[in-house]
Parts: sequence; C-alpha cells; structure tokens
Amino acid sequence: MSLIYILLPLALVFATIAVIVFVIAARRGQFDDLDTPAVRVLFDDE
Repeated sequence: MSLIYILLPLALVFATIAVIVFVIAARRGQFDDLDTPAVRVLFDDE
C-alpha cells in the first residue's frame, strides 16, 4: 500500500510533464504540416 503513495504522485508528475511538452510543441507549430514530409519522397528533384 505504501508503494501507491510513491507511484501515484510520480505518475501524475510524469503525465503533467507530458501534457506541458505537447502543448509547447503544438504552439510552436510542430504538428502544422504532417502530409508534406511523407509525400516529399515521391517528388523528383530538379
């Protein structure tokens, strides 16, 4: 039972950090264009 007192706050801290990192990445435009990099391989270089 004492293990849950350590793991639960640790999991909450980890989840909070993950949400903060996701929000920062979304605000900086990391997820704006997800299609172009995948299709860029198909285009010929000039």
